[in-house]
Amino acid sequence: MRSSTKLVVVIPAYNEEEMLPVTIPAMSEVLDRMVRTGKISSSSKLLFVDDGSKDKTWLLIQQYQQINDFVSGISFSKNYGHQNALLAGLNVSKDADVVITIDADLQDDINAMEEMVDRYLEGYDVVYGVRNSRETDTFFKRNSALFFYKLMDKMGAKTIQNHADFRLMSRRSVDALLQYPERNVFLRGIVPQVGFKSINVYYARNERKAGTSKYPLGKMIKFALDGITSFSTTPLRMIFWLGVITLTMSVVFIANTLIQHLRGNTSVGWSSLMLSIWFVGGAQLISAGILGEYLGKVFFEVKRRPRFNIAEDLYTNK
Repeated sequence: MRSSTKLVVVIPAYNEEEMLPVTIPAMSEVLDRMVRTGKISSSSKLLFVDDGSKDKTWLLIQQYQQINDFVSGISFSKNYGHQNALLAGLNVSKDADVVITIDADLQDDINAMEEMVDRYLEGYDVVYGVRNSRETDTFFKRNSALFFYKLMDKMGAKTIQNHADFRLMSRRSVDALLQYPERNVFLRGIVPQVGFKSINVYYARNERKAGTSKYPLGKMIKFALDGITSFSTTPLRMIFWLGVITLTMSVVFIANTLIQHLRGNTSVGWSSLMLSIWFVGGAQLISAGILGEYLGKVFFEVKRRPRFNIAEDLYTNK
């Protein structure tokens, strides 16, 4: 029995010429298996989004499209970032009944896609791919990720712990997601807000087989800051309480100074003066930086610039 359910797998790719010859056959095999078992339509696609790569990534996508019916792709005019690449794939694949997003590095278990489709066929609109361990991560990355998820939770931003951007979404959940107009995109926080019936699928994460990570430390820190400032106003409240604490301490210091003056014990206190200046100055700079982060986000949002520009589209113009 053949299924009419069209699945599109959206795969961001940035300088992945080393991975694509491994990724495309492996993912094609999974799709072919699901087609043969009647879970998805034979019109299902692997939609690669070339995020302004500087190597042969786009050329390889074009070549594979000629010999592999599953392969299609779009190419950005420049690098717009991972989250915008995911959104572009969701925008372009409007004829899909269900969409799975996954990275090109094969670190996420591609065999879990079949279980995701099974959960979708059971009636779930959103299926999150969740890592069951972080044994393949370095000590720093494992603990920094744990800290990030706990921090997001404390600040009131709902995320799925140990879930990146490996997920399945039904047509109606994708349509709901695309109604969110913000330019500062953090999909891990937005998707849970969309709602609909959801479930987790657990898998073991693999090591990258070729190429290099596209998320070095600098990008990871920026990504974490974007997530926090896009979904929580807690840092702004922290500025207020920092001001309250500083003011309270100042009153205590003033009272102590007056008491010591009345007792005749006053003396020039260079150390205490320097500590006070450094403390207040540091607090002011941190506060200004947090306010600047939020103001910068407002600055980019009000401009309403396009999230991305597509230079070539093999999916729509097939």
